[in-house]
Amino acid sequence: MRRRYRPPFIPSSEITDEKLWRDRRRIIRAAGIAGLGVAAGGLATLAGAFSGRPPGKGKGNAGAGSEALEPTPWKYITHYNNFYELGTSKSEPAENAHYLKTRPWSLSVSGECEKPGILDIDELLRLFPAEERIYRFRCVEAWAMVVPWNGFPLSDLLKRFQPTSRAKYVEFRTLYDPERMPGQKRRVLDWPYVEGLRMDEAMHPLTLVATGLYGKELPAQNGAPLRLVVPWKYGFKSIKSIVSIRFTEKQPRNTWNRMAPDEYGFYANVNPDVPHPRWSQKRERVLGTGIFAEKRPTLPFNGYADEVAQLYAGMDLRKYF
Repeated sequence: MRRRYRPPFIPSSEITDEKLWRDRRRIIRAAGIAGLGVAAGGLATLAGAFSGRPPGKGKGNAGAGSEALEPTPWKYITHYNNFYELGTSKSEPAENAHYLKTRPWSLSVSGECEKPGILDIDELLRLFPAEERIYRFRCVEAWAMVVPWNGFPLSDLLKRFQPTSRAKYVEFRTLYDPERMPGQKRRVLDWPYVEGLRMDEAMHPLTLVATGLYGKELPAQNGAPLRLVVPWKYGFKSIKSIVSIRFTEKQPRNTWNRMAPDEYGFYANVNPDVPHPRWSQKRERVLGTGIFAEKRPTLPFNGYADEVAQLYAGMDLRKYF
């Protein structure tokens, strides 16, 4: 019988409170943080506490010795955001967060599955209790965060609806409601925001549905009440404020790939050897360390090659970027 992959569990008592973040090295020694990444449509996290390697021996974003990869303070995580539905600057999502009311809220699941249906958000949260995981996000724009997320494996949710053999991809959609999301009053993107994963990516144990961070309810500017976290990909894959999941036979046309296909591919795997047309992606700076802090080398798959590279065996990752 094949053993099910389970990342190490991190109790909430081991997650640094934002008020005590200067005492974070204890967590990192216990968790062995490994690198992940962030991207354009929002934050993209890296799962550090969770690489399957022994504590203290995780491969950090600067190579061996990841003690410097400390949880990012709350003020940066919640006030430096990419969330165009709430505004296009980094500060607007937090300023406009009060517009996004997350009750009532429901999630519909449809498409190539045996049991399509709709789940109320509170029912969903009862069915899928949150665990704690520390991820590091890498942004396409070469900045990163280390985020203690609360959530549950996406695979647990998808299995409930029994996808059929025709389900090759999973499509996600963000809420479209310009009153609750004032950024949608401007046609900067083709609303609603759409993202997609291959089924094997969606079912991978690293892929998370985040419902909170730092042990608290997920703030609106970070994608409340439900957002995706795909730690080996750039952040625009981690779609926020999800209201719809659909199993499809054909590859979904995701928003950024439609808007700028030469800049944003469907896969969006962190690959330092494939530069963005307007900047290099070989190095990154951790947010909160200061503008003069030395940048770190970007690792393939955000440091998770051991866990996910087999998903792309035989693929040309320059062509399928």
